[in-house]
Order: sequence, then structure tokens, then C-alpha cells
Amino acid sequence: MRLAFSTLGVPGMPVDEVLRLAADSGFHGVELRAHPEEPVHPGLDRAARQRVAAQFAEAGLTPLGVAGYPRMADSGEDAPVLEEVRALLELAHDLGAPYARVFPGGGPDVAEGDANAVRRLRQAAVIAADLGVRVLLETHDSHATGADAARVLSAVDHPGAGALWDVMHTWRGCEDPEETYRLLAPYLGYVQVKDIASREDPAPLAPGEGVLPLTEVADVLTRATDAQADAGVEWLCWEYEKRWFPEVRELPALLPGARDHLLGLLAEAA
Repeated sequence: MRLAFSTLGVPGMPVDEVLRLAADSGFHGVELRAHPEEPVHPGLDRAARQRVAAQFAEAGLTPLGVAGYPRMADSGEDAPVLEEVRALLELAHDLGAPYARVFPGGGPDVAEGDANAVRRLRQAAVIAADLGVRVLLETHDSHATGADAARVLSAVDHPGAGALWDVMHTWRGCEDPEETYRLLAPYLGYVQVKDIASREDPAPLAPGEGVLPLTEVADVLTRATDAQADAGVEWLCWEYEKRWFPEVRELPALLPGARDHLLGLLAEAA
């Protein structure tokens, strides 16, 4: 399994610095936060996109995905959401990233949220497939568990749409990692991990310092049954969130330990 980390928590860090840290720490790829405050976002022109793709190629690293903010289950018109998704998917294509992340969003009306997400993801999946990428619905907010995401994706029923398993949210939803994997295996793009102190305190800790079931996650990812092997999970991505939790230690100091801990869990599980 290959390891990536996310730039979600380091707003404005130049791409060359991100790639240097990744290479020096032994990571294989980077998940890019595609927000206007970041150096990589859908507003980049073609020349800028080509430069970023060339930087990744020169560093020998993979742009795992672009993490955007379209909210697929929200109320409102479809057109603005799909326009945002298309821009995100085109950015992923231009960078050579296999995935683009979207959020569920959504509100208290589960049926409405499901219907909105299914309708929009069906259209987004076609766009994604035409571009040679996949749109991934993260287990988050209104659809925080594997059961929630699988319910939507089974109705979408298109290979261009899949799931991004954020372990913190499924665990906080009281879902066991083995059950989450069973539900999401047909749809999984990649898995995102962090660590936290408790269900009530989501402030991130270094992997291994908190209570998230990372050992169990590593176990299910390395012993898939024959029926689940087609899920083809290749990437484990560590999410760093200093952007929202300024007390978190600086990224350079945490990267080597995060890599070593995750690799140790995978090796032990294997």
C-alpha cells in the first residue's frame, strides 16, 4: 500500500515545499486541498496546471487527489453544484490526479439528501469517466458512515463515482472498521486517517497517540477477502489539519513519525 498525506492543514504552502517534504519523509503522493487560498485550485490556468503536474513528475510523486468542497446532498439547484464539480474534475485530470473529493453536505432530511446526492453524482460520474478520473464522496457530515455513503453509491451505480473513507467520521458514527470496509469495498478510492483523543474531541493527534482504531483499519485493508479484493485500495492518506487546529505541531516534525507508524501498522497486519 502506498502512503500520501494531505495539504488540507497547511494553507498556502508552496507546491515545491510540499513535494520536498513528501519526498524527504518517504511518502509516495499528496492529496491537494483545492481551495482558492491554496496554490492549487480550479482557478489555475492551463500553464499553471502544467507546471504543477511537471513538479510532481520531477519529484517522482503522485497527486493522489484534489479535495474540493461541492456539497452533493445540499438543497438547491443542481447546476451550480455540478459546475463546481466539473471544474474540480477538470483540475484533477489536468494534474494527472486519479481522484477528486466532494462532500455530502446535506441536512436533516435524509431522503432529500440521498435523492440530491444520487442525482448529482450520477451526472458527475459520467463527467469523471469521460475525463479518466473518479469523483469520491467522502464519509462526512450528513453521510458520515459507510452505510450512508454506500446507500447513495449503490443507487448511483456508476464506476466513475466512488467513496473516500474518512476513518474518523465512520468511527464517530459508531461503525466498526470491518463493517465500514465491507460496505464501502465496492466503491473505495482511498482511505484517509488521522488520530484524535476521543469522540468528543476531534483535535488531531499524531497517528498512534489517540483512540482511532488505526490497527483495525490496517488489518482490514491488508486482509481483504477474495470477494472484496476488486476494491483495489492502493492508498492510505494521512490528514494533517493545522488549518483548523492551530495548536497542532508543525508538519515537518510530524511527517517522518506519521509515515513510520502507518507503515508499521500495515507491516504488522500483513
